[in-house]
Amino acid sequence: MKHVHIKEILITKEHLDQMNHVNNVQYVHWVEEMAKEHWDILRHNTNYVDDFWFLADHHIQYKKQVYEGDILMVKTYPQKPDGIRQPRKVEFYKNDELMVDSKTLWVLIDKDTQKIKRIENDWLEF
Repeated sequence: MKHVHIKEILITKEHLDQMNHVNNVQYVHWVEEMAKEHWDILRHNTNYVDDFWFLADHHIQYKKQVYEGDILMVKTYPQKPDGIRQPRKVEFYKNDELMVDSKTLWVLIDKDTQKIKRIENDWLEF
């Protein structure tokens, strides 16, 4: 698997909901954060250095709850483009067990025109 970005997150009280497990909205925030961080790493090796991604669709499957003090290993990677859409996976693991699985679809926005830019099917081949 090429172009993987991984980081750890220590779960703190600020991440929790009223049931004392990680709030579902927090996962959406992390999905966006991971994608942005990863793009900041990848962009300089592409023809799209000044452009940015817009989240068009997301699906998150919550498999198990995560609590304060847990450490999540978060892994993200882009998948093969689908027309103007760029699929991306973000997976959340605790002790090597998949806790939350996310698949999102992104579109690239041209910085100057603010319009969707078509990406090349092989843009990840660097």
